[in-house]
Amino acid sequence: MRFVDLLRMTVLLCGGAATTLAVVCVVGATRDGDEQLVVFATAWWLIAAILGSFLGRRHEASPPIARLLADSKAATMMPELRPGAVVLNRLWPLLVATLLATALAFLAPQVPGIAAGFTILWALAWRRQDHAVVAIEERDGVQFYVERTSPLKPVVLVRVPGLRREVPLLDGVPRP
Repeated sequence: MRFVDLLRMTVLLCGGAATTLAVVCVVGATRDGDEQLVVFATAWWLIAAILGSFLGRRHEASPPIARLLADSKAATMMPELRPGAVVLNRLWPLLVATLLATALAFLAPQVPGIAAGFTILWALAWRRQDHAVVAIEERDGVQFYVERTSPLKPVVLVRVPGLRREVPLLDGVPRP
């Protein structure tokens, strides 16, 4: 699976998890008649959205992503493409946290409310990382793929030759 696709999938799944957790929180709070919980959870979600938007405003790759790209192994062949296995292998903590918070909603509806805020923050903070990786791929003429590893080990990337994009010059000045 291409690394940019994993980054996009992470943002989308975090957004979906946040939506699910928010709905479960609101349903649990209204079932218990707890209006204050809905107000406090909404305030937390707004704070998380503002903080995530602030953290995700940069156009360059974050330091952990840049380090991961720099440490990638060079290869001449694409690795085996199994996107479902890679997504499950890499994003299992998100799945477990979402299921756990949803299960705890019947005992304490504030748990999915808090978890929803963190997944909102995570999704917004990582929303532009795929664009930064695509820019690096186009500049260097490579593509980064996620290598299958143990779910408990860090992500390992493989760098394979790709297509380099030549940006035409406008009056001798490269276009942004």
